[in-house]
Amino acid sequence: MFGGFQNIAKVPELRKRLLVTAWFLIIYRLGAHVPTPGIDTSALAAFFAQQKGTLFGLIDMFSGGALQRLSVFALGIMPYISASIILQLLTVVIPSLERLSKEGELGQKKINQYSRYGTVILSMIQALGIAIGLEGMRVGPGASVVYNPGWGFRALTVLTLTTGTIFIMWIGEQITERGIGNGISLIIFAGIVARMPSAIVRTFRLVKAGEMSLFLLIFLLILMVLVVAVIVYFERAHRRIPIQYARRVVGRRVYGGQSTHLPLKVNTAGVIPPIFASSILLFPATLANFIPHPVTKAISGYLTPGTFIYEFLYVIFIIFFCYFYTAVTFNPVDVADNIKKYGGYIPGIRPGKRTAEYIDTVLTRITLGGALYVSAICVLPSVLINKFNVPFYFGGTALLIVVGVAMDTVQQIETHLITRHYDGFLKKGKVRARR
Repeated sequence: MFGGFQNIAKVPELRKRLLVTAWFLIIYRLGAHVPTPGIDTSALAAFFAQQKGTLFGLIDMFSGGALQRLSVFALGIMPYISASIILQLLTVVIPSLERLSKEGELGQKKINQYSRYGTVILSMIQALGIAIGLEGMRVGPGASVVYNPGWGFRALTVLTLTTGTIFIMWIGEQITERGIGNGISLIIFAGIVARMPSAIVRTFRLVKAGEMSLFLLIFLLILMVLVVAVIVYFERAHRRIPIQYARRVVGRRVYGGQSTHLPLKVNTAGVIPPIFASSILLFPATLANFIPHPVTKAISGYLTPGTFIYEFLYVIFIIFFCYFYTAVTFNPVDVADNIKKYGGYIPGIRPGKRTAEYIDTVLTRITLGGALYVSAICVLPSVLINKFNVPFYFGGTALLIVVGVAMDTVQQIETHLITRHYDGFLKKGKVRARR
């Protein structure tokens, strides 16, 4: 592995791409500390100290703490992700978008353009909602978060936060084009990892003060290594369906006659199911902050992270969205038609409808295993915090994103090294792509 890192410096293009990626990520982290005008940051920090179990806490995690400081990057990249997911779901419903998605690179560019327009619209709506919500926040008697409420503040906040999101989207596209790895994923990765140093310092302070035993710290370190290993294993796991292509004679040449396989990922849905599930379950707690009604307070109390009802519903929603999102993004009928079109077939299975049914059956079975794995990783933080009093958040959607993005980035670096005849990070085997 160390030889692989030494080889990075020997490839000028790869070295340049890594520097470009690091430079853009530094700009993103610096912008996350530039506050939005007209906000009392100390009063806002006091308010967000009470929002760990709400949607604000979830959005703040993906923005790397920018929402808590209400910086110019407070909305983060979430509007772009939401717009992309909405457009992806609409391609199944709207025939024109479905045809556009099948037109190759040109169609994908058009869909990306629609995603950008959707990002601007969602950013403006969310920014206006945040501005109105900030005007109604009261931390103490007479202590308002906003200095000068009114439409002037709202317009300035909408302009600032929307521009910040557009700039982050541009940074992500620049990293994807000129840097290494997926830019949007790396931005989320940087926001999550930025909290690690403070968590490490806080943990060692507790050990030094005697509030956490050294044995518990060693146990947690071993557990972390095992959990990361499990995530790497499942993210790379897939079921191979053998495909046999018949021989075709075209003129004097013979084509086909080879054997290959169709890889079906165990976790096809990725991190989308836990994000959807968290958003639904945290909505009542967020609503209770703005509508102080006994009913909303009671529902919020039952749906507090760590309670049995919350964790049970969390697992149920994750399993449901794993099947739902897999059904939306993977169409066995199209796959079976493409296999049949190129003269392929699954041994023992008739081409066409029977092939689609067989692929759907296999996918349904392995999706259950993937859903249970995602559920276990997402429930892990609550178990560690409630049972072992762990002072930091380990596991869940954040860990899945961090490990997945790290695997993708290492795989791309590995590809650059191998194509230029340099040894990669691994002596035996290669890092497989997650997609």
